[in-house]
Amino acid sequence: MTQLKDLKIKIFADGADIDGILEMATNPLIKGFTTNPTLMRKAGISDYEAFGREVLSKVPDRPVSLEVFADDFAEMEQQALQIASWSKNVNVKIPITNTKGESSAPLIRRLSKQGVVLNVTAILTLGQIHTVADALAADVPAIVSVFAGRVADTGVDPVPHMVEAKKILSGKPKAELLWASPRELLNIFQADAIGCDIITATNDLLAKLKLVGKDLDGYSRETVEMFYRDAESAGYSIAVPAVA
Repeated sequence: MTQLKDLKIKIFADGADIDGILEMATNPLIKGFTTNPTLMRKAGISDYEAFGREVLSKVPDRPVSLEVFADDFAEMEQQALQIASWSKNVNVKIPITNTKGESSAPLIRRLSKQGVVLNVTAILTLGQIHTVADALAADVPAIVSVFAGRVADTGVDPVPHMVEAKKILSGKPKAELLWASPRELLNIFQADAIGCDIITATNDLLAKLKLVGKDLDGYSRETVEMFYRDAESAGYSIAVPAVA
């Protein structure tokens, strides 16, 4: 298995807890940050702009993706331009469709043409990737976030899916492919092996990075010790008949 030091893929931390973001910012393995309205709501964020500006000010040296939350494309465009003005290191997240299923391609095309650095998000299908590739300006950086974990949740192997995604984006050299919603640490190595540019993961998943390269015999024994310790702490017992 590839060791952490050999990874070419960039690891982004996904979350909305300021303390967690700042903790991850001290880790040189973390090359950027992503968040979304759902994570922000779970973290108790009530002032979107204040939160976004705080993150951008405290992490000025790495890309930070912040998402629009309007459903009307005109309003979505206004929000995107405002977010883009907050800092040079911001990527504006635009969902691939609105809630009506209407394509965001015209908006993506307008914003990218204006030089707005986008992160097109909530992508699952190869058709959607083709749409984004056609809409992005060739000379403007962008991130294309494919939710490989959600693809896997449907019973589809995400690896060949992401291989094909990489091929589709080959005509836009400044567009980076991001493996989103990983379900296990192994996904980092899978994404790296097939040439994904970025993977984003929650702090809970990234905490498992310390396990990379761990001796499996020792890990097995630790697991047995955990079972034994927890059973003993719970005071479990089984009545064993006396031997005649």
